[in-house]
Amino acid sequence: MAQPKIIVLDDDPTGSQTVHSCLLLMQWDVDTLRQGLQDRSPIFFVLTNTRALSPCDAEAVTREVCQNLKQAIALEGTQDFLVVSRSDSTLRGHYPVETDAIADELGPFDAHFLVPAFFEGGRITRNSIHYLMVDGTPTPVHQTEFAKDSVFGYSTSYLPDYVAEKTAGRIQAKAVERFTLTDMRAGSLKRLMALQNNICGVVDGETQADLDQFAQDVLAAAARGKRFLFRSAASILTALADLPAQPIDSDHMGTYVRDGRPGAIIVGSHVKKTTQQLGKLLKEPGVIGIEVNVTQLRDGGQTASSELLTDILAQVETAHSSGQVPAVYTSRDELTFDTVQARLDFGVEVSALLMAVIKGLPDDIGFLISKGGITSNDTLSTGLALRTARLLGQILPGVSVVRTPADHAQFPDLPVVLFPGNVGDEAALAVAYRRLTGL
Repeated sequence: MAQPKIIVLDDDPTGSQTVHSCLLLMQWDVDTLRQGLQDRSPIFFVLTNTRALSPCDAEAVTREVCQNLKQAIALEGTQDFLVVSRSDSTLRGHYPVETDAIADELGPFDAHFLVPAFFEGGRITRNSIHYLMVDGTPTPVHQTEFAKDSVFGYSTSYLPDYVAEKTAGRIQAKAVERFTLTDMRAGSLKRLMALQNNICGVVDGETQADLDQFAQDVLAAAARGKRFLFRSAASILTALADLPAQPIDSDHMGTYVRDGRPGAIIVGSHVKKTTQQLGKLLKEPGVIGIEVNVTQLRDGGQTASSELLTDILAQVETAHSSGQVPAVYTSRDELTFDTVQARLDFGVEVSALLMAVIKGLPDDIGFLISKGGITSNDTLSTGLALRTARLLGQILPGVSVVRTPADHAQFPDLPVVLFPGNVGDEAALAVAYRRLTGL
């Protein structure tokens, strides 16, 4: 059975957190997409950053990527491919906006599947209910902080009802095909072959073996002509790509650090888990915390932004010149705004400031850790101005490391950790830091 090319449209750069040795594309012009199709890896990622955009802008970007992708596929003569709309494992994102746009541009599809299980992050799906492991206890995700997200909130963890809620009833819960653990473990090929008209399916997963079995059935159905679209977290990608172990294991990622020099850390995510991890990190030897007062940024406008940047970079230089690692982090209180759009717009302002900090970092830093999904996307595309990057693997479960190209103008061969906001225990950020520094 031939391995199809797996094309992932990723709404932030953390969806590659279970694979390795593939390309991440920060641009989606036809020539760059052709690089992804030509690459030796069976999978590549297009980092659209649509989770940071309005629904209208997210749809426009998704359509643009798909239209260019159609041209690239034709030019390369690519016959077999699967399309994945990768999003957050806690169900936050522009569904069904993005899958609808992909279906319009690259369809028709026989089905689209929601597969939110992400085992490395403690997310499982059982009986079509999506859970987050909280202190070892499976907790329905609608009972967690993520369901209260002011942009992407939802009221149910039962995936058929989630689909009905997000599609405003266009897809009714009773019309959703449920692939339960019992179904999947018995084999799903016959059922997959019967799907048509882009029907919605929701897929369970308690272990990687569950998704491995489902992926084999999907690939077998695809080889017989069925066309499927996925809206998923990262774990199904592990199953579809079927890669060997990464070249350098997580304990030895420090070998990528440039000449063993101190690095820098940027923390933008404001979720509770990040705040807990930041607290542990700031107690690590050699780490100097530098807080960005986002309230001052909100209330002070452009002048405040300029003054903040000057002050932050001065503190960064002082820390770096003394052999320490500056950890630049946004103040932890989540501000309130009158509208969702106002919140999104302010997020852009905060990110612009953090990206200016990255551009102003000393050229000889040994590594960079970027904490937060949207922050990490902007780090790659804006702060480092990358067109592509090669994924090295994971430094912790669910936490990827990429490396800048050797010809990068400012930071050649720099290892960059892409650390999602909601992954890992309280010590995880500190552990990643220790693995890079050899402490």
